[in-house]
Amino acid sequence: MRVLVTGGMGYIGSHTCVQMIEAGMTPIIVDNLYNSKKTVLERIEKLTGVRPAFFEGDIRDRVFLDKVFRENDVESVIHFAGLKAVGESVAKPLEYYDNNVHGTLVLVEAMREAGVNSIIFSSSATVYGDPASVPILESFPTSATNPYGRSKLMVEECLTDIQHAHPQMSITLLRYFNPVGAHESGEMGEDPQGIPNNLMPFIAQVAVGRREFLSVFGDDYPTVDGTGVRDYIHVVDLADGHVAALTHKGKEAGLHIYNLGTGNGLSVLQMVEAFAKASEKAVPYQIAPRRPGDIAECWADPGKAKKELHWAASRTVDQMTQDTWRWQSQNPQGYPDSH
Repeated sequence: MRVLVTGGMGYIGSHTCVQMIEAGMTPIIVDNLYNSKKTVLERIEKLTGVRPAFFEGDIRDRVFLDKVFRENDVESVIHFAGLKAVGESVAKPLEYYDNNVHGTLVLVEAMREAGVNSIIFSSSATVYGDPASVPILESFPTSATNPYGRSKLMVEECLTDIQHAHPQMSITLLRYFNPVGAHESGEMGEDPQGIPNNLMPFIAQVAVGRREFLSVFGDDYPTVDGTGVRDYIHVVDLADGHVAALTHKGKEAGLHIYNLGTGNGLSVLQMVEAFAKASEKAVPYQIAPRRPGDIAECWADPGKAKKELHWAASRTVDQMTQDTWRWQSQNPQGYPDSH
């Protein structure tokens, strides 16, 4: 299966490309390199023996997209390309709506023109807002507490309406929780440009000496130790979830919605402790005020994905932290710049 992967050079996209190649699929990558580097291609090739086709460009550029579709015989799309930081979205809502919502609409227009009827969308557990209870089921009401989550929810609503209007389309919404970890080889991992917005890369950069301390946003939540509780899922498990969705739903008309998570919640301080154990490094932290838009706890009920996609997360917290540390210690400055 030939699959266009938007944002395929990014953290989740690159790991998914590796798992797709291992499963016999052909990823065709589109990325504007806003939050990624070209050298990711070399790592994908090193791990798989295959160098995917790569087209540098923006999903909002319709002429560019039309050319990619025209020349590559695409059968399906996995759509990762998007801005993804909660805090940044509060400061820059316009950029988030333009990139995430407008970009998706341009992409679907180009798909429709090219006769491609299958898309898997990288959504987020943020679409559940502040859930009334946990674990979270796909049937729970949706809402959003920040512009990032709202942009994901808007895209979900747009895609739902599009699928209703074009019932032959297969549209899969994957709502995932908190991706962490890295490829077990240490060759690939999370390499945010600038200050990390997510917990695990920040912890890793503190442990490797790039940053002085971790800021823990809030220690007064009604949780086990006062810090936020999340469902952390290994990025390779998450990548396998995309392969499973393509395999089982990619050619089945309809709207398909799945949570991808482990079904277990861990607090920020529990993750800090696990990482310190894996790296044998102290991770100094300071308590900071809560961030706007953050919630106390959030974890998945992944039962539907297990039943319908025959997929379940299998990697442990120890594997998540060990793999992250292997990546960060072997690549203290992240991916090298292109030569």
